[in-house]
Amino acid sequence: MNKKISHIIKRHLSAIVLIVITTIGNIANAQAVVQLETDTIALGDQTVLSIRNALNYPSSEMLTNGGIVALSQTFDTASRTQRTVITCFEPGEHYIHLSPEDSIRLIVKNVDIDTASMEPRDIMPLEKIPYSFWEIFRWVLLLIALGAIAFAVWWLVTHRKTVEKVFGISEPVDTRTAEEKALDRLEKLRRNQLWQSGNVKDYHTELTDIVRMFIEEVTTIHATEMTSDETIDSLKVFLQKRETVDISLLSEIFTTADLVKFAKNEPLANVHERSMSNAVQFVKELWLSVKPEEKEGSDA
Repeated sequence: MNKKISHIIKRHLSAIVLIVITTIGNIANAQAVVQLETDTIALGDQTVLSIRNALNYPSSEMLTNGGIVALSQTFDTASRTQRTVITCFEPGEHYIHLSPEDSIRLIVKNVDIDTASMEPRDIMPLEKIPYSFWEIFRWVLLLIALGAIAFAVWWLVTHRKTVEKVFGISEPVDTRTAEEKALDRLEKLRRNQLWQSGNVKDYHTELTDIVRMFIEEVTTIHATEMTSDETIDSLKVFLQKRETVDISLLSEIFTTADLVKFAKNEPLANVHERSMSNAVQFVKELWLSVKPEEKEGSDA
């Protein structure tokens, strides 16, 4: 019984081996089919190269040579067919190399131009196309919009107070006293360190300007328009018998500044500091002197 089963297995195994060998032989003996859609094209035209049942298919890079250009490549797995779109821009006979041993010919014809029958003509002038209604209307709208924006800006600038009143916009009111504003300016000047950086003239000019503006703000003296001597004389008349203000402080401030500005004097460091101290003390003394009058005037 075992011998009979063994004999049947051997017989079927021999049949399977025979089928496999036959199939391999058929595949090996299969002939690759190579075909051009057309073997003659005009310069720059395209044709399709089809390759079926090949053991090795050429790539686009392999087909691009000798004037031949492979543009695109597809592969159909069902039919085992590769299709490549090729073109050429050089007239004459060209050979598409499929492998080192095999190639196919492609004829590329030049485009002939009959120059004898051609009639030379001048270059046509540019044709002026009239503007359409919508093109003109668009520019009109743009000009109107720009004009409206310009008018709005002009009106807002010239009627700023009216706009601020309507929208409740107002600039912040400085509630500081004249003394506080002057002392703040002097402190800012001190922190800027102008004379320490070599700007001596700017330092003394700004210091005297702060003092002059303070005098003008708390008295009736136009100190910013007067010389140093005129300012001192006017202040003496304004204060009269009040001994609370040391005029010599102001005189020393002005003298030092005039020497720096007009005589190009270079004071020592302690002179710069003394001018600042004199200015602070003068502002405080003058404010104490005029403050009661300002209060009485406001109560009245």
